[in-house]
Formats: sequence, structure tokens, C-alpha cells
Amino acid sequence: MLTGYARVSTDDQDLRLQRGLLTEAGCRRIFEEKGSGAHRDRPELARLLDQIRADDVVVVTRLDRLARSTKDLLDIAETLNDVGAGLRSLG
Repeated sequence: MLTGYARVSTDDQDLRLQRGLLTEAGCRRIFEEKGSGAHRDRPELARLLDQIRADDVVVVTRLDRLARSTKDLLDIAETLNDVGAGLRSLG
């Protein structure tokens, strides 16, 4: 199953563009977050990682929407790999 993750940095930014791109890409479920990626507390990302299963693919519009740093991205990718899930960036 394709599962999307969308994040904007501030409450006044809009998730519509990311939501539309993820829907067009075939995501059946989209986890949405408003808040800086620099914050460790990203409850929707934690929920996504908890619910992802083997053969699922996490889709993001850009990798910077998912991770705060290269190390953070590698940690998330390793978590996905550990359960047999994939990662796809649209841009």
C-alpha cells in the first residue's frame, strides 16, 4: 500500500499541494503534520512508522518534508527497511 506523509513548517502554511500530489501518486492514506521538522515531536510521523508494514511504500513530495537532516533520513529509511517497507520521493 502507498502511504503518504505531508508536512509544512508553520500553521499558516497549507498542505493542499502536497496532499494533491500524494493522492495523484496513488496514496490511499496520508499522514499530515504541521510544525517544523527540527522538532523531535512529530506524532503523525511516529504513527505512520508504527503502522507501516512489509511491502508498504511511504511516499513524500520531497525528502525534506520527511527528515530534518541526512542522519534523520537514514534513521527513518533504516526503520522502513527493517519492516520491509519502501520509500519514494516524488521530487
